Formats: sequence, structure tokens, C-alpha cells
Amino acid sequence: MTVCHLYPDLLNLYGDRGNVISFVQRCRWRGLDVQVREINLDNPVKFEEYDFLFIGGGSDREQSLIAADLGARVDSLRAAVEDGLVVLAICGGYQLLGRFYRTPEGKEIAGLGLLDFYTEAGNRRLIGNVAVEAEIGGRKTILVGFENHGGKTFLNGLKPLGRVLFGNGNNGMDGLEGARYKNVFCSYLHGPLLPKNPVLTDYLIALALQRKGIGTELSPLDDSIEERANKAMVKRLLG
Repeated sequence: MTVCHLYPDLLNLYGDRGNVISFVQRCRWRGLDVQVREINLDNPVKFEEYDFLFIGGGSDREQSLIAADLGARVDSLRAAVEDGLVVLAICGGYQLLGRFYRTPEGKEIAGLGLLDFYTEAGNRRLIGNVAVEAEIGGRKTILVGFENHGGKTFLNGLKPLGRVLFGNGNNGMDGLEGARYKNVFCSYLHGPLLPKNPVLTDYLIALALQRKGIGTELSPLDDSIEERANKAMVKRLLG
């Protein structure tokens, strides 16, 4: 499989690169050959060539640079998304996929418009540990992570990644976290997200294999340490 890591030099808040490391390592532990290509500003890219795309978080300045660069390639990205490309977008990368970002002054900065949601500046940062109940591969699980964002995201009927059990999620108001569309998964959870939640990592791997027409029955790995860490955090947050 081939992984596209978009703008790793600009979008890597809170160790978001760890999501790519986790995806790749869990593939290699199973004997799956994986290559990672890092795409930076002005680098040529054909999204249809990839099996997994990762977009991390960054500051407002970095996001504005990226929005202009990625906007020139949005048709290629949209076609790949509609064709089932597996995408994980975190925080700022999540916001970029939406319709717009509304500043405190009311100015709307256009996003890529790939997904039907919008983000507006909040009057306080939403910071802290988060627990989210999500349906992954047909079964409910609790995802854990850490959020730190000033923007508040609102879904226009789009399916969320999950329901907030602890923390703020998309906006601290409606109890929703992240967004899902086809094989696109968006979230505000850093941590990074995938090492903390191997069940989600394996689901993304299975979806990528399915899209390639390869069997999706993954050989089991020893996740006892990861599961203990997840349960410890859930117990700390939920009691």
C-alpha cells in the first residue's frame, strides 16, 4: 500500500505524525508492504495513486498556506474521496475539508468544500482529554485522545465520528465529535489518535485493503498494552 502524508513539515501539531507511524507499523507487523510519500507545498501529487491519506493539524498561518496550495488540487482530491480513498484528517486538517471558517470578525474563509460542515472561531479554547463512543467496523468502542482547538465545528447533517462521553468534541455544545463521509474520517483528537486506538487503525487498514480488492481479514496482533492504556484513560475520565 502507498500512504500519502500531506504537508508533514507544516501540519504536525502534538505529534500527529505518529498516526502515519502507527498505520505503517501495524501493516508491517502483518507482512504488508507499505510505502510513505511526503507531499509538501508545490509537490506534484496524484491522489488516485494512494491508499491512505493523512492530514494533520497546524496553526492558522500554516493552514492558510495549505488551503491555497491544496485548493489548486481539490478536483483530484474530490475524485479520489468519491472513489473511496481512505482519509484521516485531524484538527486543522479536518477544518480544511469543510465549507468555510468564520473568523471572530465574521469573515468567512473558504475551505475545500469536500464535506458539508463549517467552523467558526470560539470565544475560548477547547482543551483536554476526550472520550468518544464510536461505531468502528460494526461494533461500539470508546476512542480516547486530547483536544486543543479554538474553532467550533458544526455538521450539516453529516455523520459524526462519534458521541462525546467526556470533553468538548466538535464544539462543546451538541455532544458530537469528528465527521465521517465514505472512507473519510475527521477528528479533533490528537494524542496522536491512532496509536491510542488500534481498533481504529486496523479499521482504516482494512478499508484500504478492501478498496484494493484484497481480503480484509487482518491477522491479530498483541494489543494488550494499548488496551490497558485505553482502559486506564477511560476509567480516569468516566469512573
